Amino acid sequence: MVATPPVYSGWQARVPHFLAIVISATMVWSYIDPADSTVWWAEMIPIMAIFASLLATYRAFRFSNTAYVLMSVLLIMHTIGAHYTFANVPFDWVTNTFDFERNHYDRIAHFSVGFYAYAAAELLVRKQWARPVTAMLFGLFFIMAVAAAYEIIEWQFAVIEGGDAGLEFLGSQGDIWDAQKDMLADTLGAIVALVLFALSGWNRR
Repeated sequence: MVATPPVYSGWQARVPHFLAIVISATMVWSYIDPADSTVWWAEMIPIMAIFASLLATYRAFRFSNTAYVLMSVLLIMHTIGAHYTFANVPFDWVTNTFDFERNHYDRIAHFSVGFYAYAAAELLVRKQWARPVTAMLFGLFFIMAVAAAYEIIEWQFAVIEGGDAGLEFLGSQGDIWDAQKDMLADTLGAIVALVLFALSGWNRR
């Protein structure tokens, strides 16, 4: 049994289609002459898998517009990062404004990973597989597990590939605590998304 899905009309009904077009266009742009093709494929394979999954399941289960917008942030930011490599995304205006010692574009991208906690909680509540509080806790722990798993994948890719491609994919930029900070960014993003979920009304349906 599935809880009543959101009903949209007018331009709101076309929000997922607009997002799909923007994401597709960004992927095409990103594919053209990337900084490192090996890094591009390594970064984009999971992103393309997520995007394909959302397209394939759209008719069977339509998330709310809020969930789609939140999920699109990572897809777009990660695709941009894959084109330049995350350490080299033109983000100097932020780095210089706040006098950072490194490019923090990757931190913001990791923060957006946490936004998927919203969709995870919405799925569980609407499918009536869990109560709202349990669904929100699952969303948080799901993101934390994904964050840890991705850091392990980055580490292994860097070890196996080696060279510049390995370093660019790892993206630590000399920070020995990069993996831990990335996982923290993922977790904080999930907390923000779940606060939004709690305020959205889904937790009361």
